[in-house]
Amino acid sequence: MNISILGLNDNRYIRPLQLIGNLFFEECSVKLDKNEGADVVVSFHYEVRGEINMSVTLTTNEEEVFTANYRKQLKAYETEKEYFNQLKYAASHVYLTVLQDWTGIIQKWGILTGIRPTKLYHRHMMSGSSKEEAHQALKRDYLISDEKINLMEKIVARQLTAIPDLYELKKEVSIYIGIPFCPTKCAYCTFPAYAIGGKQGRVDSFLAGLHYEMRHMGEWLKENDIKVTTVYYGGGTPTSITAEEMDLLYEEMVESFPDVSQIREITVEAGRPDTITADKLNVLKKWNIDRISINPQSYTQETLKAIGRHHTVEETIDKFHLARSMGMNNINMDLIIGLPNEGTTEFAHSLNETKQLLPESLTVHTLSFKRASEMTKNRQKYKVADREEAERMMNMAEEWTAEHHYEPYYLYRQKNILGNLENVGYALPKQESLYNIMIMEEMQTIIGIGCGAASKFIHPETGKITHFANPKDPKSYNESFVEYTDKKIAMLNELFNIEAKSI
Repeated sequence: MNISILGLNDNRYIRPLQLIGNLFFEECSVKLDKNEGADVVVSFHYEVRGEINMSVTLTTNEEEVFTANYRKQLKAYETEKEYFNQLKYAASHVYLTVLQDWTGIIQKWGILTGIRPTKLYHRHMMSGSSKEEAHQALKRDYLISDEKINLMEKIVARQLTAIPDLYELKKEVSIYIGIPFCPTKCAYCTFPAYAIGGKQGRVDSFLAGLHYEMRHMGEWLKENDIKVTTVYYGGGTPTSITAEEMDLLYEEMVESFPDVSQIREITVEAGRPDTITADKLNVLKKWNIDRISINPQSYTQETLKAIGRHHTVEETIDKFHLARSMGMNNINMDLIIGLPNEGTTEFAHSLNETKQLLPESLTVHTLSFKRASEMTKNRQKYKVADREEAERMMNMAEEWTAEHHYEPYYLYRQKNILGNLENVGYALPKQESLYNIMIMEEMQTIIGIGCGAASKFIHPETGKITHFANPKDPKSYNESFVEYTDKKIAMLNELFNIEAKSI
């Protein structure tokens, strides 16, 4: 679909209009000029006189015409960027409206293309808005459907029950520890993950750097009396390393980080069932870690083979029972909607198998075509569900979780997500992942340690977010972990207004 945009001459409009166009069309090109080969011409006109008055006309090659108008009071602004953002928002509003009218496709998330919708709801709560006021504002300003706003409301309420002091944790931090190794690389994955086979030398070097980072970051936290709210071991698959290596890693955590016994939650992502052993589970028990993930993604063997996961369905079930028998009392499992050749029948089977296990939490992901994944590069090889079937599967997940007393507690979205849907974490009462809430709602600094780990520095007063990422490949990480540790500590000193000290 080639869309010609007239009346907007600033290239900063291209990205938001492209993202909205992508919600409707799999192949969409947006250009700010008269394009003879265009399938449709969208003409904008606006005036700014105390309020923004934006109108748009969409004309198809068949000479169908659709129009929309939008008015909004111009807010006070200090910079040109703030002024432009108000124009961009108005343009997005009318653009979505005419595309919906033309195609007949209603986008339940409205003009939102970002990944954290619930942050908007939290802002209303923090400003003192009532639920009714928040609901009406989100519907009016972003064109979000009642259905999705109700979901946001449920999630925010659940988050504030799980973490009553959520808005007061800005002077604490959470820690993400990235271990970049997996048994194999999944077809849909773009995480920094490397097949571990035959790479023990690289693993040893990486672990030495990881211990260094943990030790020095722990010293900084202790010296400056900064508490840790949650710790999350991700990757990759953190249980790809040996039981002995895991044991030393958790020992480093306990020795280095402040008040580990007071950390609210420590999670280890044991997502690949083929990495789980009794020895490794014993190590987790030794260090009082009982929140893990064992991720089937699907209970159809052909699907697992197609996406590059080498474990079997039976192995997932067996490892779940093993973990449960060894005292793991907070297990998460992931399912993915829209995997190749899967529809409602296969997803119903996965939900039925989940019923036999009843993990403490279930995260339902919707397949996203990530730019660098093998699945996206060879998309023609993978037949996936259409928009309507993907939505039916999401509805099945909502009904199943409600029937089995799970409630939604966090949500995020991704670019190029199937059916313009979402990823939702469901949990039984008091079994929510606190780290997932912290990372999604961006209420505090997340310190990323390890290969590919991204830090998110959030200013305790202003809320300004600064990103900083460690190298994604083990070789680069192994050559530079000292430098990156020093940089993060310098940024933390500035963030928390702490005079730099030599460590």
